[in-house]
Amino acid sequence: MAFRESNPAPHTRVPGRVDRLVLPFVLALLALLASGLAPAAAAESYALAMHGAPALSADFTHLPYANPDAPKGGRLVLSPREGTFDSLNPLIVRGLAVQQLRGYAYERGYVYESLMVRNNDEPFTLYGLLARSVETDDARSYVTFHIDPRARFSDGHAVTADDVVFSLELLRDHGRPLHHQYYSKVAKTEVLDPLTVRFDFGGVADRELPLILGLMPILPRHATDVAKFEETTLAPPIGTGPYRVTDVKPGASVTFIRNPDYWGRDLPVNRGMWNFDEIRLDYYRDANGQFEAFKRGLYDFRTEPEPLRWHEGYDFPAVKSGDVIRDPIKIGTPAPSEYLVFNTRRPKFADVRVRQALLMLFDFEWINRNYYFELYSRSGGYFAGSELSAYGRPADDRERDLLKPYLSHIAPDILEGRYHLPVTDGSGRDRTVLRDALKLLADAGYALDGTVLKQRSTGTPLRFEIMVTTREHERIALAYQRDLKRAGIDVAVRVVDAVQFEQRRVAYDYDMVPIRWDQSLSPGNEQWFYWGSQAADVPGTRNYMGAKDPAIDAMIAALLAAREQPAFISAVRALDRALMSGFYAIPLFNSGEQWNARWNRIERPSTNALTGYLPETWWQKPGAQSR
Repeated sequence: MAFRESNPAPHTRVPGRVDRLVLPFVLALLALLASGLAPAAAAESYALAMHGAPALSADFTHLPYANPDAPKGGRLVLSPREGTFDSLNPLIVRGLAVQQLRGYAYERGYVYESLMVRNNDEPFTLYGLLARSVETDDARSYVTFHIDPRARFSDGHAVTADDVVFSLELLRDHGRPLHHQYYSKVAKTEVLDPLTVRFDFGGVADRELPLILGLMPILPRHATDVAKFEETTLAPPIGTGPYRVTDVKPGASVTFIRNPDYWGRDLPVNRGMWNFDEIRLDYYRDANGQFEAFKRGLYDFRTEPEPLRWHEGYDFPAVKSGDVIRDPIKIGTPAPSEYLVFNTRRPKFADVRVRQALLMLFDFEWINRNYYFELYSRSGGYFAGSELSAYGRPADDRERDLLKPYLSHIAPDILEGRYHLPVTDGSGRDRTVLRDALKLLADAGYALDGTVLKQRSTGTPLRFEIMVTTREHERIALAYQRDLKRAGIDVAVRVVDAVQFEQRRVAYDYDMVPIRWDQSLSPGNEQWFYWGSQAADVPGTRNYMGAKDPAIDAMIAALLAAREQPAFISAVRALDRALMSGFYAIPLFNSGEQWNARWNRIERPSTNALTGYLPETWWQKPGAQSR
């Protein structure tokens, strides 16, 4: 448990008397103050930026992508994903939870709030929410949060420093692996007064940690059963957010009603936000049923994940009449990218040459032409389309210095920016690529025995399974299966339902699986969770490939230690090179825009956030009828 203490009571002294032992120190302190050399106490601030200064001034009135005059009222119906849910606790590993209670990476939670909140037009800057101000030193060795005295849970209880400490300890000990990884870095906790809490980091070199703690969800100590916290539950939770859960139909829908007594409705970070009186989330078992429901107007908005459907499927009458608006949005963050990920915990994928050869055999050009109308591109790295990407860029001097101890882990052509993904002729039968891949496999100890590729030393055929859950991923896997068969590799494609897929993914029970990673312009501690060595053997992390590479670990540490933007960019690019050199995944595709469609009863601000669409900024068109 983290150490907690209150301010110790001062010693009682006789007026006019100063201990002879104390006097020299008092005189020295007075002299230091007189000389102007005393270190200044850290000042309270309304915001905290990862690098540089906050973009918004202290007197900002609303976030730049929110409409402060948006009308209130109406109902928004969303369908978050195909599948189902069995829990209203998104803070634990167990169960399929409704994530909107807490919020996704860039969206804010309907029920749970944090001490501070992102401005989605900046790489990583936080502004006060439950905390009215924050303070930290230049080294970021500690952070102190001053809680807004108006902050209340939905049951009327005031938010206190004790709730903040309780939340940290609960999530650290019983929450998701990500929480344990972050919050275990706090060496000491102090409740300075009922509305002030300080966290010290004990010398941990992690400049992002004050911001990570600023985004920690705050739970009510008085209404949380610690003994049952790790169990799935459908009981409506108590939070500080703008909505309360009022109706739950297990596996089918969840309804949120706007709290008329929401404490934070007039804060600058909330003006123009949370405009619907009711939000309902409807779940559908499969993607086709979900899309048909949208066409019938049963929910209001969807982001289209399938290029074929975006290209050909939006020709139904409501689109032609203007009742449904196709609304693609350009985003300013690294392009979300899809991959087929090798589980390197399996011996068959332990050799990097095998992984590289299998990557070469994926015929992106054929798939993009025949399935996607060439709407997609792809990148060999993990920060596609941004200044953070190392793909196709030579390493600068800072990167080379960072990578110097690990050059044996970095492919020379990746270091020099010469590496590019293989490009086939798009025929589905490119002999040159096949020959190059077979040569790599031969170097790794494999040879063709007739039409079967076998390991020479054991005679074991190279075979594996691709696990998928959507029809779109099944199509890709079947096309890839065809390509691999030409190389003598036996691949099975297993289609499972969404529940089984998630259970096996969390437990790393697969050979190969499709994965999407979303990156920000300020990658930080979550990178440990994505590909740090310690995350490889912890169920529920996003290190799906099982990467254990000291070069990766060192580059994550370097990006966390960076104080200025140029050094930070170099560290992220160095991380990208280490990841690319491991050939942990086959890049499938990425797109620089979101394909969105909405019924015209829903309106949005004219200005989009850097991160794309944000339902919390939308409103119902005046005079329109809710579904």
